[in-house]
Amino acid sequence: MEYYNYIKSLHLIFVITWFAGLFYIVRLFVYQIEAADKPSPEKEILRKQYKIMTYRLWYIITWPSAVLSSIFAYWMIFFTDLGQAWLQMPWMHVKLGFVFLLYLYHAKCQQIFNQLQNDDVKYSTNFMRLWNEGATIILFAVVFLVILKNAIDWVYGVLGIFLFAIIIMLGFKFYKRLREKS
Repeated sequence: MEYYNYIKSLHLIFVITWFAGLFYIVRLFVYQIEAADKPSPEKEILRKQYKIMTYRLWYIITWPSAVLSSIFAYWMIFFTDLGQAWLQMPWMHVKLGFVFLLYLYHAKCQQIFNQLQNDDVKYSTNFMRLWNEGATIILFAVVFLVILKNAIDWVYGVLGIFLFAIIIMLGFKFYKRLREKS
């Protein structure tokens, strides 16, 4: 148990860097898609630069952070008494469900990354801006579940996250209208 706080600290550090990578990679996707509409030679110059930036972010920060975060989480859950106790609690099951969604989100980002590295633009910048909110929703859900645990009924907390998602989408639509007017 004396090493538990070290493992937890490392897990949190890599969760933070994983999310930072996910937030920024999608922003770079937006820039790559916008670059595809630029005239030559600007288009080629920007695409080349964004490919380098996304490659480094994805394989030097985001993927290693995802792997290390998962290793330390696995260690906390399966090799500590506290982790074993948490596995018996409903909030942890919901949290692990959101973590599974995060892995799916990460996998989809990998697919988009591969497409853009091959100059295959399948999504709009508006889709990417909205897609970026997926990680935000997962982050909010996980943080509230971990911090509050049983302080509130987790079902209401999850419903609150979906309400938050709707508010984000409405805000996105409002922002899109403002951008179109200017």
